[in-house]
Amino acid sequence: MSTANPQEQLLRYAQTTQALEQTRNQLEELESSEAVELFQKQLELLKKRLLGDPKSLRGTFVSDGVQAIAWEFQQEELSPAFTRTFWNLLLRNDEMSVLLQRFIWSMPMRFKRKFVKALDDHLSDKYPMFKGLSAKWPFDAYIPPYIRPPEERSHDFELVNTGYLGYMALGYTEREVEMFVWLEVLRDKQCTDKPCEIGVIIHGKKEPKGGCPVKIHIPEMLELLGNGKFRQAMELIESCNPLPNVTGRVCPQELQCQGVCKQTRRPIEIGQLEWFLPEREKLVGPKPAERFAGVTSPWARAEKPPIAVVGSGPSGLINAYLLAVEGFPVTVFEAFHELGGVLRYGIPEFRLPNTLIDDVVEKINLLGGRFVKNFVVGKTATLDDLKDAGFWKIFVGTGAGLPTFMNVPGEHYLGVMSANEFLTRVNLMRALDEKYETPLPETKGKEVFVIGGGNTAMDAARTARRLGANVTIVYRRTKSEMPARVEELHHALEEGINLAVLRAPIEFIGDEKTHFVSHAVLAVNELGPPDKSGRRAPVATGETERVPVDLVIMALGNTANPIMKDAEPDLKTSKWGTIEVGEGTQRTSIKDVYSGGDAARGGSTAIRAAGDGQAAAREIVGEIPFTPAEIKERVAKAARYTELGQVKQTIVEKIPLAGGIVEFKVRAPMVAQSAQAGQFVRVLGWDDGELIPLTLADWDAEAGTIDLVIQGMGTSTLMMNKMTIGDAFAGIAGPLGRASELHHYGPDQTVVFTAGGVGLPPVYPIARAHLEMGNHVTLIAGFRSKEFLFWTGDDERMGKLKAKYGDQLDLIYATNDGTYGIKGFVTTPLEEMLKNDKTSKGRKIAEVITIGPPIMMRVVSDLTKPYGVKTVASLNSIMVDATGMCGACMVPITVDGKMVRKHACIDGPELDAHLIDWDKFLPRFNTFKAQEQASKVAHGLA
Repeated sequence: MSTANPQEQLLRYAQTTQALEQTRNQLEELESSEAVELFQKQLELLKKRLLGDPKSLRGTFVSDGVQAIAWEFQQEELSPAFTRTFWNLLLRNDEMSVLLQRFIWSMPMRFKRKFVKALDDHLSDKYPMFKGLSAKWPFDAYIPPYIRPPEERSHDFELVNTGYLGYMALGYTEREVEMFVWLEVLRDKQCTDKPCEIGVIIHGKKEPKGGCPVKIHIPEMLELLGNGKFRQAMELIESCNPLPNVTGRVCPQELQCQGVCKQTRRPIEIGQLEWFLPEREKLVGPKPAERFAGVTSPWARAEKPPIAVVGSGPSGLINAYLLAVEGFPVTVFEAFHELGGVLRYGIPEFRLPNTLIDDVVEKINLLGGRFVKNFVVGKTATLDDLKDAGFWKIFVGTGAGLPTFMNVPGEHYLGVMSANEFLTRVNLMRALDEKYETPLPETKGKEVFVIGGGNTAMDAARTARRLGANVTIVYRRTKSEMPARVEELHHALEEGINLAVLRAPIEFIGDEKTHFVSHAVLAVNELGPPDKSGRRAPVATGETERVPVDLVIMALGNTANPIMKDAEPDLKTSKWGTIEVGEGTQRTSIKDVYSGGDAARGGSTAIRAAGDGQAAAREIVGEIPFTPAEIKERVAKAARYTELGQVKQTIVEKIPLAGGIVEFKVRAPMVAQSAQAGQFVRVLGWDDGELIPLTLADWDAEAGTIDLVIQGMGTSTLMMNKMTIGDAFAGIAGPLGRASELHHYGPDQTVVFTAGGVGLPPVYPIARAHLEMGNHVTLIAGFRSKEFLFWTGDDERMGKLKAKYGDQLDLIYATNDGTYGIKGFVTTPLEEMLKNDKTSKGRKIAEVITIGPPIMMRVVSDLTKPYGVKTVASLNSIMVDATGMCGACMVPITVDGKMVRKHACIDGPELDAHLIDWDKFLPRFNTFKAQEQASKVAHGLA
């Protein structure tokens, strides 16, 4: 039966078909029970015909079964027996049930309303979600996805909004859930102008309002669902967007497709439908390995040149998938040890389960895509390095970067951290799981403030709530101005999270003994006139409140991470530090390099990032300027480079040094190729360990090895020192931080190094670099006693360096107890030099570089400051990601009497020691002292 104008056709059949007319007359004369019996006979006939000759579905339906169904639908109400029988037929999930779905979908809305009212009247005893559904259907009433009750969900990290499939947990079958979804789709107005897909053009605006950033063909998807074609709807979505179960979870649909839905009072649940389809596929469809069986890897075919994708967030994943589908060999380079970018480290699993990210990664793998983890483009390699390795074009999707702070007094106190750090510790580093080593701030029963009103603030607040905290979201405007998704804010309030609106911190007060924050001073605001964004601006009233707080989480957005900008001088960036792309394109200022997502937009949404990755893929797929032979050569070269990046970082040599200090030589070719003096690496010992920074002691680019010296202090370092030759680290990323700034000095000057204990290994490559460029070096190395000496013998590193450079290197050793060298600390000989007109053996001190225990560096800084001698301290402070994203390695710098925030991993590790506010910085090393001690006890290491 044609679906062009089904009601007219039904009436025409009713008027012209003699058999149907006779049936109607008979039904009018029969009692209700007899009518039902005849109706059932008609449907049995329909069933037999359908099963016997599936090819004649439409003709059979029109000539036989429609007689009974058409009659029923022309009554004022559908009868109970008809409703139940019809529903049961729909649940059969066979060809007939699909035909019946098409029949209802094709009806005008007034007949659909009659059907929904019958469900409400006759089936709501079995399906409570049908109760009252018809009263305001389709405009205001709908079947919502299943949301777990707040008293149940607020104590775990399981999904909150479990979608339509969540009803299966209540005992409904998968087919019943499909029918709930189908009923939601029946509300669709079948608009011809497709606002949900393409948006609404607003005069004077570059981008339309709403619409789908990844251009999912939403009306076609709804049409397929309405006709019962669930598999085809899934295939349609995936052809546009390989991340539907991700974007369906986290996309702000209320601002995109649903924001312009013509079902204005209650938009169609497009996001939930998008998420439902891939999740349904897991239940009833073939496994990904079956779906992609027989796909030949693009690397093996070598028919197209290789592409490098930088970052595995939403923009990178969709870009990699679409290019792999097109037959391009693709390698994704990810800075972390896990894939997913912000999807994994930033979004809690109660909103986005990691399994959904893994689904996308699996698809890319099955299509031949490859992944290299712990690879920081801009540090491990430059864009030119990737091009030299054979990659034709590059997509950069590196995310937003540095977290924003308020720079108010007291922000340096312990217990004030970024939402990035908090969420990364919980989500990526699994600190909520006792099996993992990453420490978390104490939250159970504590007063926690989350500053901000966006989605990240909601994620942080709801995470802290699940960890047992009493949480208050502090926001400078009112609830109605909050930029967070309405659903997320609603869920947060349901879960017992408090709101302090029209409030903004202006100072934090701390306990001067513990150095932890204890109170917040909040300015009381009122709303003034609208600002540039159109929202009413907060205006301080002059009134303040002083309230107790144990932990403050800053969720104020991010600024651009400077790693890529600093590494690529030809890459044009905006005044905000974001990568500039041309209008209507994802091309950057560098040939064959594209960008998108937060790297180019600043803080945005996962769906817009995915849209950028999709758009870049379309641009990359173009005319290929290489011969087949040249393509094969490029593919082979890029494959070798990828394999080198995937090499396990295995211990090839282990040397116990002294006093719980161990030297490891590790296979890490990518790090070794790029290492420079003064840089460090981020090390993950094992999968459930914690990330720690370790300065590079040495490297050999030709051999592809790096040297690490580890002093067993906490659980992680003590356990690392138990590793043996052949063991592999779970991940080593780097080299990170800025390389040492080397200046050429005259023969009458010397560069003085003060190295305390394990400060000697990081000093070694920097001192060597100065010697190589012709500078004179004076090294003062301090140890606790003779038993703790290492690298000092003639046949050891410092002895060999002395043998090579002779009088160009002066070595001074000191021990606390005088058992070797000078008795005292490194400051003892340094002080004598300073008092001796700032000279050593007649050479003027050009600068002092101090590396070692933080308190030692502080004493050196205090000692040299009155003499005006330039002093540099190398700081590997508390870090998580070590690329600037978390903000944990904050170093308070005082400039013109004001505190300026620096980050050891981005701005350092070497910083001007005289600008560091040591009183504020030193306590940061005790941030997790209690947690670290408890971990050592738990592992029997205390």
